[in-house]
Amino acid sequence: MASVEKLPMLAEGYEKLTAELKALREERPLIVDAIEEARAHGDLSENAEYHAAKERQGQVEATISDLEDKISRAQIIDPTTLSGDRIVFGATVTLLDDAEKPVRYQIVGQAEADAKRGRISYNSPLGRALIGRRVEDEIEVTVPSGDRFYVVEKIEFI
Repeated sequence: MASVEKLPMLAEGYEKLTAELKALREERPLIVDAIEEARAHGDLSENAEYHAAKERQGQVEATISDLEDKISRAQIIDPTTLSGDRIVFGATVTLLDDAEKPVRYQIVGQAEADAKRGRISYNSPLGRALIGRRVEDEIEVTVPSGDRFYVVEKIEFI
């Protein structure tokens, strides 16, 4: 039997996924009502409302299935309980870029990643390059905009 890979995430990401799942489950009966109403209009072959409702139903069911899978595999990690001298999931890292300008990122799950808020996925090119590194390690990362060079300045668990 294949092992189920755990999905690390912060509590905030878990709450976001469960809220999205709850909203989609609440939408289910509304979609069924829309399908029934459109079906009552007669000929289904040229009934745009019916086809749109059926398509939405398919999208919602697929998203619900995906969310249920992610939630069932969730491994919630609290960064404040972590410690050490290596970068791990949940760590907040201060890096110095080529121009010695500090940039700060927290390593999070894919559902929580938001580069504008300084949160990068552990699966991103930079996230993968950072995992396991220590203060003063030099890192080279190839990203879509080219190669980037960083030096790890600080590791925090906040």
